Amino acid sequence: MQGIIIGNIANTYKIKIDTKEYEAYARGKLKSQEVVPLVGDTVEISITDEENKKAIIEQIMKRKNEIKRPKIANIDQIIFIISTQNPKPDLLMLDKQLAYVEKLKIEPVIIINKIDLEDNYKQIQDLYAKIGYKTIVTSAKQKIGIDKVKECLKNKISVFSGNSGVGKSSIINAIFGIDKTQEGEISIKNKKGKNTTTDTKLYEIDKNTFIADTPGFSSFEIKEIQSNELEKYFREFKPEIINCEYVGCTHIKEQNCGIKKAVEEGRISQERYERFCKIYEELKNIEKHRW
Repeated sequence: MQGIIIGNIANTYKIKIDTKEYEAYARGKLKSQEVVPLVGDTVEISITDEENKKAIIEQIMKRKNEIKRPKIANIDQIIFIISTQNPKPDLLMLDKQLAYVEKLKIEPVIIINKIDLEDNYKQIQDLYAKIGYKTIVTSAKQKIGIDKVKECLKNKISVFSGNSGVGKSSIINAIFGIDKTQEGEISIKNKKGKNTTTDTKLYEIDKNTFIADTPGFSSFEIKEIQSNELEKYFREFKPEIINCEYVGCTHIKEQNCGIKKAVEEGRISQERYERFCKIYEELKNIEKHRW
């Protein structure tokens, strides 16, 4: 039988198969192979006690992706939430996150929340939509845009990421149709009550539709990207790189740079380019002090 790991507490895994949930341990051979099951994994299990819903994980199926921190596998999309104000939108952080998920080949969705407070969201929405990113504008407080968020979650495993105060919990609450959740945690009223662990968990909001509750997911390891590869992870740069005169152009100081020309001619946002330069210099500095 195959199921999906929806939780892990002290190496005891919660496996969901259709409407049933099993508590399982990993077979010893997996440990000897240094394979550790992760939340999000599709696994093959053998049932040892159907009445008490006990099982053994026999095999971990091939992963399509894996995130190291927090540890989670097989993510379909990451929902990045920024707010119009309180706090102000941190677009430098957003561009770091977008570059990181481009490297991981995970589809991003951008939510601009608190549109009831400020109308500056239109410029941000237009910028990222033009690049090709799915953007949704919401007001969790006024329940604006929540149906669009629900629609984009269907048949996917989604992770929500957002700095403190942007309204991540409020949006998740609106999706589940419940009142205020505990800070940093998805709270669902069910027969078994509320699980207050801070470990990564998956919650099924509809058939084959999961939200990952991953505390601390806002910290991204941008240092995993090499500075000379950063250009690959800015979508709008790709068609312009062929116009650079020099192989290995950094797009910072070189003359006859296709990227800089595209900025001058308005095909690439000046602000996005400036943030690219900041991220590039940050990565160069990390590389300089690595050895």
